[in-house]
Amino acid sequence: MLAGIHATWEFEPDAVLIRFERGIRAPKLFQALRERRVPHEALASVTLVPGKRGTVVLHAEPRAGADPLADVAAGQLKEGSDPYRLVLPADRETLAAHHAEALRALLGPDRVEPAARFLVAAPEIPLQFKAYDGKASFDGRDVSFRWSRTGASSAKWKAGDQTFAVSELCGVEWRSPNLVEGHLRLVRRSQDGDPVQADKDPAAVVLGPRYGPVHESLPFAAAVLEAVRNCNDAVPVTVGSGRRDPADIADRIRHLGELHQAGLVTDEEFTAKKAELLAEL
Repeated sequence: MLAGIHATWEFEPDAVLIRFERGIRAPKLFQALRERRVPHEALASVTLVPGKRGTVVLHAEPRAGADPLADVAAGQLKEGSDPYRLVLPADRETLAAHHAEALRALLGPDRVEPAARFLVAAPEIPLQFKAYDGKASFDGRDVSFRWSRTGASSAKWKAGDQTFAVSELCGVEWRSPNLVEGHLRLVRRSQDGDPVQADKDPAAVVLGPRYGPVHESLPFAAAVLEAVRNCNDAVPVTVGSGRRDPADIADRIRHLGELHQAGLVTDEEFTAKKAELLAEL
């Protein structure tokens, strides 16, 4: 076990259990996360480097696709709020180096590859927070936006309050509230073209340092992303997989025949493509 500043790492046979301090000086994101269990297979690398003012920093880098929180954050967190960063007094460097070396030895050969599924659990639901232009809530199945009378744009008022089923979504976009254009946007399957500005998009809420701060909006976004990924895994949406609608196949063969009769498709191309379409039934 390594007890550092604002967190303690416990080394289990197959994972690292990170328990975050909940004191008033701890980053608010740590207080919100409480603890996280990170399997070894979720890690890409482990480093130990000198820190500031007589400290050393043990840092574990998660694999892409292994942690919904890290995926949504996309490098936007400040060092002090990085849940994979443990700051220790310099006199614990030898002990920290021992654990770092032992942990590196447990990382698998596929650590440089993106994970096929999330390996670290997202924060527990239900979750909600107050954004600049409304209130966002998530119960595990639906994401709801209820617009504020004072902050919401006329475009959002015209669209009305919104509820999105997880099955309607294919992703989540989070921009830190510490940035000028902070927002949380739901990416819909049916979305056409480029998204409009967040203050006019009914599928987005606007964030700011006091409206949807990091410790509220980031866990929310991570939980939604995990639910979306689980939904997609349960009902695959990859192009070309599974059986196609027979009516759709018939229409495509009919269209292919028209191209063949018009001389735009050769006999060989027509025969080969028709066989491909029939194989999809």
